[in-house]
Amino acid sequence: MTLPSHAEIVVIGGGIIGCSTAYHLARDHKADVVLLDQGKLTSGSTWHAAGLVGQLRSSASITRVLKYSVELYKGLEAETGLATGWKMTGCLRLATNADRWTEFKRLATTAKSFGMDMQLLSPAEVKRMWPLMEIGDLVGASWLPTDGQASPSDIAQSLAKGARMHGAKLFEDVRVTGFTMKDGRITAVKTSKGDIACDRVVNCAGQWARQVGAMAGINVPLQPVKHQYIITEKIDGLANDAPTIRDPDRRTYFKEEVGGLVMGGYEPNPQAWATGLPGGDVPNDWEFRLFDDDYDHFEQHMSQAIARVPALQTAGVKQMINGPESFTPDGNFILGVAPECSNMFVGAGFNAFGIASGGGAGWVLAQWVVDGEAPLDLWVVDIRRFSSLHRDRDWVRDRTLEAYGKHYTIGFPHEEYLSGRPRIVSPLYERLKTHRAVFGSKLGWERPNWFAPHGVAAEDVYSMGRQNWFGPVGDEHRHVREKVGIFDQSSFAKYELTGADALKALDWICANDVNKPAGRLTYTQLLNTRGGIEADLTVSRLGEDRFYIVTGTGFRTHDLSWISDHIGSGLNARLKDVTEEYGTLSLMGPCARDVLAAVTDADISNAAFPFGHAREIEIAGHSVKALRVTYVGELGWELHVPIAATGEVFDALMAAGKPHGIRPVGYRALESLRLEKGYRAWGSDITPNDTPLEAGLGWAVKLRKNTDFVGRRALEKAAGKAPTKRFAGFTVDDPEIVLVGRETILRNGEPVGYLTSGGYGYTVEKNIGYGYVRDADSVSDDFLASGDYELVVAMERTPAKIHQEALYDPAGAKIKA
Repeated sequence: MTLPSHAEIVVIGGGIIGCSTAYHLARDHKADVVLLDQGKLTSGSTWHAAGLVGQLRSSASITRVLKYSVELYKGLEAETGLATGWKMTGCLRLATNADRWTEFKRLATTAKSFGMDMQLLSPAEVKRMWPLMEIGDLVGASWLPTDGQASPSDIAQSLAKGARMHGAKLFEDVRVTGFTMKDGRITAVKTSKGDIACDRVVNCAGQWARQVGAMAGINVPLQPVKHQYIITEKIDGLANDAPTIRDPDRRTYFKEEVGGLVMGGYEPNPQAWATGLPGGDVPNDWEFRLFDDDYDHFEQHMSQAIARVPALQTAGVKQMINGPESFTPDGNFILGVAPECSNMFVGAGFNAFGIASGGGAGWVLAQWVVDGEAPLDLWVVDIRRFSSLHRDRDWVRDRTLEAYGKHYTIGFPHEEYLSGRPRIVSPLYERLKTHRAVFGSKLGWERPNWFAPHGVAAEDVYSMGRQNWFGPVGDEHRHVREKVGIFDQSSFAKYELTGADALKALDWICANDVNKPAGRLTYTQLLNTRGGIEADLTVSRLGEDRFYIVTGTGFRTHDLSWISDHIGSGLNARLKDVTEEYGTLSLMGPCARDVLAAVTDADISNAAFPFGHAREIEIAGHSVKALRVTYVGELGWELHVPIAATGEVFDALMAAGKPHGIRPVGYRALESLRLEKGYRAWGSDITPNDTPLEAGLGWAVKLRKNTDFVGRRALEKAAGKAPTKRFAGFTVDDPEIVLVGRETILRNGEPVGYLTSGGYGYTVEKNIGYGYVRDADSVSDDFLASGDYELVVAMERTPAKIHQEALYDPAGAKIKA
């Protein structure tokens, strides 16, 4: 079969992700698809994968992706005639301590929020389901009956056959050697058997995805890690429909296979691969190859597994599998369009759950390739969550190994990674350390989460209840409400858009009206064609053709790419990332004006400098961009300072603020302050799945103005219909409750949604949560107000009160709570 000279879409890689993507492109979109594999189909990581298929993740969208995989695998054999080995055995997750049991109760609540029936079982019930198990140390287990297992190679071959049935062309033994590029886009794929001109490329090359991406200047930050499991001989008494087991406190997993067990685990001391090879590259000929058995390294799993299933002590080992799996720095896989090249898409880095993800990942990636935008909120797996930091191979390796080691550890709320730190620090780092800052990390930036009073250890102590910072953060929160605080937000992503057509470009990109005089600031969303919120940021007009854009730290690559991709062709508009050129000090609180007035000659009265305005002012001899905006609900300014001057300006503010009790404040207080004001957080409260109309942000959309913008048609269509979901706030009186998000919302006893974020409001002295209330018919004001509400927190119901307005006003009123 001769390679075609042209294809609409070329998929690189014939593992389960590549085969699934080709299948969905051909089946759902009738696309002209060519798939290339350098060896044989399944010859990367797919053939030696363990094949466990779980569905529940903390993201509703990713859970939907995994649930789709299960539905696809159920029916694939009937379509293609090739078996997939799919067995819906269900999955037991074992808990041996109180914190793990609380985690499972929260997971079970999340599952029910997402429409899945996860049950909590006693040790005796577990023993009846799995008689060979030792249960003496169990507190209990979770049970998800729709999880299962499959044969990875069989699924991939079945998907490959399905792809061919729908018109895709699949070629083996064809190695990609490079790309022909023009104006930053791929125009042809170079291969060992000739070139293929194409419109789009999908990089599903598995452990080779980093190397394939590098040929086009694209960074795919993944790290191959050696992952071992054993396959035993037949074990007497083991049922062939035995549930799969995850035993996270012992770091192991089990599944039945041909009367025996597959057993593996995730050790705290994983072994990276390829870092010592030339260029750190995975060898091209590494197909159907494994590493030597390493029983010394595997012994830690073996001893734990025997303690759980004593029959393993005498079971014969049929085979040990020791192969590389691609892992990522945050444990989430990688999908989407590469920020460096607008027509290369990536599906890679599946962290040993590529089989569970494969069907759904191929489905959404195919849609993404065809539409040019994600069909769901896929932010947690979007390749644009990474930055230039992730080009550092050593940093990626160290962080990935830490993430691997956490695969089965308890997921404590607010837990921070430790490896590769500190990496990026603001000029205030050493100053803030003297104030006993406890730092967290965001996209490599060290940021103060809270400040430890003397007598309190300056470190996080994690728990499932109130953590050790709860009291000190409350003090910081009250200080901002009553006096004045200063936040180091230098990690904010910042861009400048300049040029004669800068306004024209932003008018199309922004949902709100940015066509305001110089000196005005606009809060706006950027929407996708469905009307969903792709970004949430501020735009300050500094001149006729000069705009200053500020967005969240973690969204730097994503938002820069989104804006760049949507600047109309031929426009005179230049976008520049200036993040490292400016430090950002946020001066917030009722005394903020007094402090600022003491360090500048500028008129900062309310009449001269109203809310929503931007001015260049001088502080300590330096020109500073002052933006009158707040995320805490108090009088305040964001001060964007030339980076080298940040320390001097901070010192001047601290000195001037001393009579007013100024103090530095951290991000955890910022979070509780914004919760009281009802300010939305992108990525949780507002996402590409949510429109401004649903989120209560319709006031920030220029529908009344005769200006077209991305998403306008979808919003106009939605505006004429009754909404079926609405954003709302909830408070809970019980001080022992801890809200973290994804708790189920009950209205009159029936589930109507789940919380998107949660925390504590120290001024209103209540737990606060936000989420969307849903109803198939409509969600009116009366519908919201007339219900009797509860929240399900760790499987326990607790009374809740709904709120459609902010809980706190700047005068300090608490009556709304």
